[in-house]
Amino acid sequence: MSLSTHVLDAAKGLPAAGIAVRLERRAADGGWTPLAEARTDDDGRIREWDAPIGAGVHRLAFDTAGLSDFYPEVAVAFTVTDPGRHLHVPLLISPFAYSTYRGS
Repeated sequence: MSLSTHVLDAAKGLPAAGIAVRLERRAADGGWTPLAEARTDDDGRIREWDAPIGAGVHRLAFDTAGLSDFYPEVAVAFTVTDPGRHLHVPLLISPFAYSTYRGS
């Protein structure tokens, strides 16, 4: 499966470059197992992860401290049901709000 993400700084109206993001998988005990870490490129994107992503519950944890004083981290959990499909999980953040959706 391929997974990508995109971080947009809504306060500036620009992509958020250099944002640290962790990819994690939910463990059997309910905790999170780290799979990979990356930083967004100049276009605010992480196009590929250097980790196998199979079916199950995963999470992207975005280090948003430089974008929001209120939300120092945003964690987005999602379920992978079809490991053969591409999944895109964008994050739109401003100082006091954020949103995400399943992109294409």
